[in-house]
Amino acid sequence: MLRKRSFGQVTLMKMSELSSPKHPVSASISTKFSKTSPILARCWREVQGLNNWENLLEPLDPLLQQEIIRYGEFVTACYKAFDLNPTSKRFLSCKYGKKRILKEVGLGDSDYEVTKYIYATPDINIPIQNIVSCGRWIGYIAVSSDYEAKRIGRRDIVITSRGTVTNTEWIANLMSSLTPARLDPHNPRPDVKVEAGFLSLYTSDESGSKFGLGSCREQLLSEVSRLLNKYKGEEMSITLAGHSMGSSLALLLAYDIAELGLNRDDSDCQIPITVFSFGGPRVGNSRFKERCEELGLKVLRIVNVNDPITKLPGVFLNENFKGFGGSFEFPWSCSCYAHVGVELAFDFFKMQNLSCVHDLEDYISFLRCPKALGIQREGIDFLNRAKDFILSVQNFNTITWRNAAINMVNLAQTQRTL
Repeated sequence: MLRKRSFGQVTLMKMSELSSPKHPVSASISTKFSKTSPILARCWREVQGLNNWENLLEPLDPLLQQEIIRYGEFVTACYKAFDLNPTSKRFLSCKYGKKRILKEVGLGDSDYEVTKYIYATPDINIPIQNIVSCGRWIGYIAVSSDYEAKRIGRRDIVITSRGTVTNTEWIANLMSSLTPARLDPHNPRPDVKVEAGFLSLYTSDESGSKFGLGSCREQLLSEVSRLLNKYKGEEMSITLAGHSMGSSLALLLAYDIAELGLNRDDSDCQIPITVFSFGGPRVGNSRFKERCEELGLKVLRIVNVNDPITKLPGVFLNENFKGFGGSFEFPWSCSCYAHVGVELAFDFFKMQNLSCVHDLEDYISFLRCPKALGIQREGIDFLNRAKDFILSVQNFNTITWRNAAINMVNLAQTQRTL
């Protein structure tokens, strides 16, 4: 089921509006050009958010819908290829080599070439369950082939990253607070703050090991810079797609690239940067949101309104908190978390499978066929359960940080969510 109502930048859509008489198909960008013309090649900038997806969300434009699904499938590949078998020699890494991965996960016809695997190291020291902090495979960088570049109208660099899977990632996400990003050494911007757990995953390395990995940030910036230089002079785009924690890392990288000016060519023209976020949490404060907008980042947040992860962090202190009646802002309002970008919100829920509210494959299935997933409110109230858990975790006078971390890990393992 899809619903629509106005709420800031939120768009909730009714299922019928995917093809409504009030919104004929002829109004979409998909039919602005001749059927014999390469449609995406002509209007890719609009699909990538040039105009903040204006007039493309209500109803959801078929071409944009197709592209959201396509990038979502690139993220799904991260889950399908992640090796969680502790007896495997590839444990916590990718099951396949770079040349095989897309074919093995069913994306052999995508016409993208994977150029680099990305690893992240949670920088935590929590004495439970004998957790060891080391690099885990979280995603990959790929680039469109010559044939695909012609079809979509530009050379597309795709960076994808999965959501939280391992215990240390869960704990790193939970035990965090706002901290200055300071990613640009020439202008630290101390007022631009992001969640400490996500920043740790992005910037931590294995410096304690002689042959340790560099940070996730170093790996990403190095490869993106190499590809931008390799295809210099071509029409290009940088597309980042992630689910849950992965969407947070995608937004951090997008901000980092733009803040450092890596997406500007010799003539000072910008290579567009677009983030497709699936079920992503908030990443930074209101100043981080404003800075992302100043830098021209385009972020489309695909959200299930029943997904509790999209309400975190900042359950209470967030972009909707304005004080009494909205007429007064508290001094600490600048420290509130804030979502970035335009939100495309759906409404689906399955009583027989509670984890679907955050499952990426269910997100994509709903985009493909909205009637496949419905709303079932009877029985166990999963959302209230999740809300009670979140509140208990935040109340450190009631529950210790150690128990909070253990409970979060157990919830992750039983719900098969992130």
